[in-house]
Amino acid sequence: MTLKFGTSGLRGLVSELRGPPARTYTIAFARMLVGRGVLNEGDKILVGRDLRSSSPDIAGIVHAAIAEAGLVAVDCGALPTPALALYAGAKNAPAIMVTGSHIPDDRNGLKFYRADGEIDKRDELEIVAIHAGLQRADRSQPSVEPVQPGSDPSAGYRDHFLGFFQPGSLNGVRVGVYQHSSVARDVLVDILRALGAEAVPLGRSSHFIPVDTEALRQEDLVLLKDWAAAEPFDAIVSADGDGDRPLVADAHGSFVRGDLIGAITARFLDADCIVTPVSSNSALERCGHFATVMRTRIGSPYVIEGIGTALAQGAKCVVGFEANGGVLLGSSVEKDGRTLTALLTRDSLLPILCALSTIAATGRPLAEIAAGFGFLAADSGRLEGVSAEDSASFLKKLSTDTAYAGALFEILGGVADIDNRDGVRITAGNGEVVHFRASGNAPELRCYIEAKTESRAHELLGWGLDLSRTQILES
Repeated sequence: MTLKFGTSGLRGLVSELRGPPARTYTIAFARMLVGRGVLNEGDKILVGRDLRSSSPDIAGIVHAAIAEAGLVAVDCGALPTPALALYAGAKNAPAIMVTGSHIPDDRNGLKFYRADGEIDKRDELEIVAIHAGLQRADRSQPSVEPVQPGSDPSAGYRDHFLGFFQPGSLNGVRVGVYQHSSVARDVLVDILRALGAEAVPLGRSSHFIPVDTEALRQEDLVLLKDWAAAEPFDAIVSADGDGDRPLVADAHGSFVRGDLIGAITARFLDADCIVTPVSSNSALERCGHFATVMRTRIGSPYVIEGIGTALAQGAKCVVGFEANGGVLLGSSVEKDGRTLTALLTRDSLLPILCALSTIAATGRPLAEIAAGFGFLAADSGRLEGVSAEDSASFLKKLSTDTAYAGALFEILGGVADIDNRDGVRITAGNGEVVHFRASGNAPELRCYIEAKTESRAHELLGWGLDLSRTQILES
């Protein structure tokens, strides 16, 4: 069984989710909310979905499960995850998004939202516990006709941005929009054009394309370069399958990494505190643009928890983001007399609009803006077929045995610092960074690298993977 809660909701193979598991996890979520007294019989749960081929069927199962739990399913149709979250908050209703985000079409998932935002790790544990008690209750279920929302769920999402960014603020900015199969592909073009940009749709697809904004496919990198070479753009933008992670490339078609886009976003919004996982670039502390940089474990629930801590400590403008570029706005922002309300779920539109607005406001190309943050080059890879036990044993020894770690990293000048918040992130004596982390939902050990140049980062990644492979095999 591949179904498992990872860093962002329940995910697994379609062949395993489409059927009783979609029903029982939905019922478990509903029972958790009913048990807490925040839902009563007849209350509504909103349901949205992305554009992958299995999502309509799974959404139908979710609708029926909600009815079986004594509640009312509201079919919000295909829309971006942050649009569903914003609509759910406005309606004070929980929501379920049927999406596998950026992963391939043979996989899918469920993202759960309380009325006040994303579920957290405590919620996940409770859902899993309730679900365990439902395993033997699997049975076929009749389909139900969900009710329709009283208003367009995506309209509030458009208004959310059009009420903050000035009309005409993107005049003169020419943007390629890689549409592929992202559920955000149309609303993105609509908003860009409404703000004055010349938005040119590119690469629209009738089948699902798994665009991972942390690990772009080679064919996506080629497309970006080809489009940039064919005609002039200030930037090429896109989003992943459910529209919560941005993809931004500069005028040359070069991909701008997500944590850098997050930093540009925070700078545009004049954030005094950023909250980001330990895997984001170490230049964030050195760039001097933010009074406070708070690091967390990897995953939006941890970023949200960190945002809460930052606000409790008195931060005024808190922007959270992950290495994948998804931005969580922790506090409402006022700029030029206009207000953007907080949205505590990962979003792709805000970082895209902030990056393009910075281009428009400064007249500088995106590549020059990005270079100003002084990010180190980064690379990442993975060892597949490594059990969780083997990964844990290697990481424990690396983090607790000083002599062992020192000997392994002697070639890099020894160990200057070890961060154990999520995996083991070692800053070597020569300033390079090697971060090992066990995957949360696959038998693999991941390795993240920072170095001065791309070629050195690639070389160091090979060293890190060889090192971990050898150590695990010898243990």
